Amino acid sequence: MRARLEDEIVLLHHEDVPPFKKGGSVVRNSYFWALKSIAGRASRGRDWEYEPEVWLALQRMLLSFSESGYLGLSETILEFPADTEEIPAVLRPVATWQ
Repeated sequence: MRARLEDEIVLLHHEDVPPFKKGGSVVRNSYFWALKSIAGRASRGRDWEYEPEVWLALQRMLLSFSESGYLGLSETILEFPADTEEIPAVLRPVATWQ
């Protein structure tokens, strides 16, 4: 998922966040609600925001869903722009540069 860091807030690109689909995959819908539940802001059509206080929870969630084998790496890895100076330490296990 495309991510960026602005003023100590991690933003996930709204087009990369898994959509909720009524009657869709239980895993994907659970993933959607789990990500939404810890987001500071998660509005339709806008990037989702995560404050530093939830970064550890975000990291654990991404690792857990990645290890489940039901979701691909592109759905559970945070991809920061190449010009990002430093990925926060707590997010490094689940992040890379684009």
